[in-house]
Formats: sequence, structure tokens, C-alpha cells
Amino acid sequence: MIDFSHDMKTKIRLATLFALALSSLPLLAVDPVDPGKYDGPVKLACVGDSITQGAGAENGSSYPSQLQELLGDKWKVTNYGLSGRTLMDSGDVPYMKESAYKEALASEPDVVLIMLGTNDTKPQNWDKKADFVPDYTKMVKSFQVLKSNPKIWISRPCPVPGEGNFGINEAGVQEQIPLIDKLAKDMGLGVIDMHAALEKTPELLPDRVHTNTEGAGKMAEAAFVALTGKEAPVPAGVE
Repeated sequence: MIDFSHDMKTKIRLATLFALALSSLPLLAVDPVDPGKYDGPVKLACVGDSITQGAGAENGSSYPSQLQELLGDKWKVTNYGLSGRTLMDSGDVPYMKESAYKEALASEPDVVLIMLGTNDTKPQNWDKKADFVPDYTKMVKSFQVLKSNPKIWISRPCPVPGEGNFGINEAGVQEQIPLIDKLAKDMGLGVIDMHAALEKTPELLPDRVHTNTEGAGKMAEAAFVALTGKEAPVPAGVE
């Protein structure tokens, strides 16, 4: 009688190693930013909803604020996050109809980081999910045509632990992730995996949507690595 157990274990081990190799591949579709190629600080526009704005984190500790600290004075990070906003124009509170969106465009940024979609998962919004990719494409193109010709990263949304909150849910986020990845590939964008940065630490999203200060720090680190291609520096006082 032939024993296939050894061969099966070998196949499982190889499959596991292959999966790990795939998961380690970078999501970047654009080169890291070299501040030395810019006249003055690199202007980074952070576009997003309440998570970008800083809800849940201590005052002055939003992820864009912590990202500014990590990047240093060769960068100028501006937070254009607005609470409750949707990516889709058909959503209940569309970001692209707000003055913050116009201000982000008018700033002629060198780099743009977009993280929207969380509020789009609400049932009243995700019923119109067919608009997600077309509207995301429209937003990206509106930055691509700027004279500053910015490098653009889009983000996988943060995870939504458990049953979520405010109508926001993980099922919708999971539907968005492959759409975001494909959009980035089709349009030559970078992707920042905010979902992976937080999915193993649900305690950093205490209301099951917004990150606390430490969670915002994890997001800032993920953004730093993507934008610079370097390992995030260890905060002062941490060994």
C-alpha cells in the first residue's frame, strides 16, 4: 500500500510558502518619492473621510499628522479628510461635492493619498456599488490632469471588526478591495494596504470603525513605507 501522506504534506508546505511569497509582494505600482527632486517640501494631500480627518485619535494625532512627523520637514502633509463622506457621487454625502476636494485640487499637490470607501459600505450607499469604480476613476483623473502631475496612491480601507458600526461593514470593504487593486493596476497607481496594517489588531479600532491614536500611527507607518520605500523609523522612547 502506497503512503501518500509525505507527498501531501510536502505539497501543503509548498503551497503555504507560495502564498506567503505572494502576500509579501509590494502593492506599489509607482516608484517611491525622492524629496531631492522637488523644489521645496513635497506637497502631500491626504484625501479621505473621518478616519483621515482623525476621528477616534487624540487631538493632533490623525494619521496624516503622524505621517508628517515620520516624513520630516522635507514634506508638507495636508489633511483634507471630512467625516461621513463617500467616494461615490451617488452616496449620501459625496466627497467630490465638498470644498475640501476643491482645495485639495487647488493645492497642486506633488503626491496624493486617497482613502475613501468606508462610508460607501453603508447599505443605502452600497446599493449603488456600480458607481464605485467609475467615480473613483473620475476622482483619480481629476488629480492626474493637474499641472503638478502628482504621484497617486489609493488605499485599501481599514478593516471593520465584528458587526461594524454606523451601517459600515466589513462585507462591503471586502468587495471594494479587489476593485481598488484592479483600478490601481489599470491606472498605474500605488496601493497602501491600510486593511493589512490593522486587521490583526481590532482593539485599535475601539468603535469598530475609527482608529485610536495607536491605530492612526500604524496607518502612518504603512503610508510612510509605501511613499518612501523605507522602513518606518522607531518612535522616540521605543526600543
